[in-house]
Amino acid sequence: MGGKRLAVVITAWSVTRALLLLCVLKVLTLPGPDVTSDVAVIYRGWFDVLGTGSFPLDDVTWQYPPAAALAVLSPGLLPFLDYATAFFVLILLLDAVVLALLLFTARRPERSSRGVRVWVAGVPLLGPTAYARYDLMVTAVAVAALLAAARHPRAAGALAAFGALVKVWPVLLLIGIPRGRPTRATWTAAVLTALALVLGFAATMPGAFAFLAFQRDRGTEVESLGSLVFHVARHFGWNGEVLLNYGSVEYLGPYVDVVSAAALALTVLAFGWLLLWRLRVREFTPGTPFDAAFAAVLLFTTTSRVISPQYLIWLVGLAAVCMTVRSSRQGLPVVLVLAATFTTMLEFPIWFAQVVAGDPLGIALLVVRNGLLVAATLISCRRLWTDTVTGPRRRAAAAAAARKPRSGGGRRPAAEQDADLLTW
Repeated sequence: MGGKRLAVVITAWSVTRALLLLCVLKVLTLPGPDVTSDVAVIYRGWFDVLGTGSFPLDDVTWQYPPAAALAVLSPGLLPFLDYATAFFVLILLLDAVVLALLLFTARRPERSSRGVRVWVAGVPLLGPTAYARYDLMVTAVAVAALLAAARHPRAAGALAAFGALVKVWPVLLLIGIPRGRPTRATWTAAVLTALALVLGFAATMPGAFAFLAFQRDRGTEVESLGSLVFHVARHFGWNGEVLLNYGSVEYLGPYVDVVSAAALALTVLAFGWLLLWRLRVREFTPGTPFDAAFAAVLLFTTTSRVISPQYLIWLVGLAAVCMTVRSSRQGLPVVLVLAATFTTMLEFPIWFAQVVAGDPLGIALLVVRNGLLVAATLISCRRLWTDTVTGPRRRAAAAAAARKPRSGGGRRPAAEQDADLLTW
């Protein structure tokens, strides 16, 4: 990347991130609910409890793996700032770390600077929510893990395991690691890291795995794909309700458990497809680990019974990593994810009241956002399968046919015989 382009990138990042900081610091405000309350109230309360050496055992909103405690406690590294401000500053610093990693990767001859542009543009498309949740912290770990995978598989495995114990989904980063030594090194490091962290938290902090029961009891969140059933059904007499439940706004009432079970079944089917892909893959390219991770997290996100706005940050980070590879064919899914990210900002926080009320505008925004995610997921998975399973198989068959010598004494094809007859 030339000096002028680098200056443009740094300027764009600085301006957009300054606007995000002004929003979360409440110098600028967007319409809708205050997106910073999670940090200022919920995270701050957890910080006090975690500081005593215990997890929030009586708080059903604590639905995260044990290493999430480190993210919540991290603002303590800046004791000269109040909790919320320290949190936002740390998010800004990690945002800059991701940018630096992508810029460093773009310097390699076989890599592209498109990933830098995706990150710079994608994060502000989500609005202040990007800085008001700890998901950008996890995304930074995931980006580092994927970019390290080719040259430092053990480091990649350790980072992925750490990320998984902060917010589960980074375990999907390992699905596309090439077979053989890279897989053994990556997965061994991941298992050992996870085991060490689990044992450490279990031995030192009570209630490390209470989050599993809290997650199990969740319903269907109003922004999920399944929620569209109830958004429409409310206009035809469905007598359920929308309530703040387990820390999010969810549908409760008749058939909600059926829709939640259907979402879980779709997630299981998605993981089944990923396993089938892993068994059938014939060729690993330099971009396969990135494309596979992007497709896997798209599947996990789209089939979720939640789809909270901050989930889009995961996808933006993985999309940026995919676009560092010049040959990646994930361009269209990446564009669809960026469009879904902007639509997410429109539905939360700007018109979240309309979403909760099930107004036509709210329903339309959800249809567009979730439709974009479904389209991105299907296209991403299809291209991953084509590039690594059917494409290599066709090329191998064509190469084998080209190498096969023609038998001199055998029967010639009918078309050649007909041509001879016509000539005679």
